Amino acid sequence: MAVYTEVSDTDLEAFLAEYDIGEADALKGVAEGVENSNYLLTTSKGQYFLTLYEKRVDPKDLPFFLGLMDHLSARGINCPQPIHGRDGSAVRTLAGKPAAITTFLHGLSPRRINVGHCGPVGEALAGLHLAGKDFALKRPNALSVAGWRPLFEGSRHHIDKALDSELAAEIDFFEANWPSDLPSGVIHADLFNDNVFFLHDKLSGLIDFYFACNDLLAYDVAICLNAWCFEVDNAFNATKARNLLQGYDRVRKLSDAERKALPLLARGSALRFLLTRLYDWVHTPPNALVKRKDPQEYLAKLRFHRSTNSLADYGL
Repeated sequence: MAVYTEVSDTDLEAFLAEYDIGEADALKGVAEGVENSNYLLTTSKGQYFLTLYEKRVDPKDLPFFLGLMDHLSARGINCPQPIHGRDGSAVRTLAGKPAAITTFLHGLSPRRINVGHCGPVGEALAGLHLAGKDFALKRPNALSVAGWRPLFEGSRHHIDKALDSELAAEIDFFEANWPSDLPSGVIHADLFNDNVFFLHDKLSGLIDFYFACNDLLAYDVAICLNAWCFEVDNAFNATKARNLLQGYDRVRKLSDAERKALPLLARGSALRFLLTRLYDWVHTPPNALVKRKDPQEYLAKLRFHRSTNSLADYGL
């Protein structure tokens, strides 16, 4: 989440006139993430989130993202619900950008991940996968293997020759070896700690579905292994991984083929986030209210996964 586009009082007033959520009392920019402009909106009827979509978000994908949140919420997943205007639409234009309002979720993202967070995250991820099984809309993963080489080509002139060779070899490897025969469905694709809320030590909600897509379910698990199971020094914590995987299995059991593929999928996940962080480091506007994320973190994770010898390295 970030602020790229400023919203005037006049534009906001006209925008809210299309809804039944009251008049604006306050609008505060949220300075996290790198994808959209986000605001905490307080009206005379409550608190909401206002998002203006920019950068990688294709307006054609918004029916998928917002429809998925409606779908998951109706099936018991605690996630933001899009607010529909009087005309029934959840998307309209604000300050020249596609925009939507969603409900406000209570809770805090864990700043220091402990073992106790990981089991509930695994359970919530599996619940999301099951709840999304009958979602009718489809969206391919634009940031899967086919999208990695363009990100690399757009950033490689900013890295040294050794890293350039290493990343080029990784992309070659995954283009030749990425699995295609594992169970697939709707995945979150970005379930980092800043997208999970806890309240009184219990998981209270999942947010930020703007990378959601159809892909391998185990790839979503692999993303969470990278996001939740490394320490601040980038050492892998097998106890956290075991708790996350056991939590997932309590709700949806991973197949033997999925478990076997996890090291490769985790390595691929590390490369994906390394490349997008590198691209954002190079291309984020200097005046954006945003903290860029260090690509080096995911280089260390990539090298860990490349060095593993068995599933035991992942706590299995």
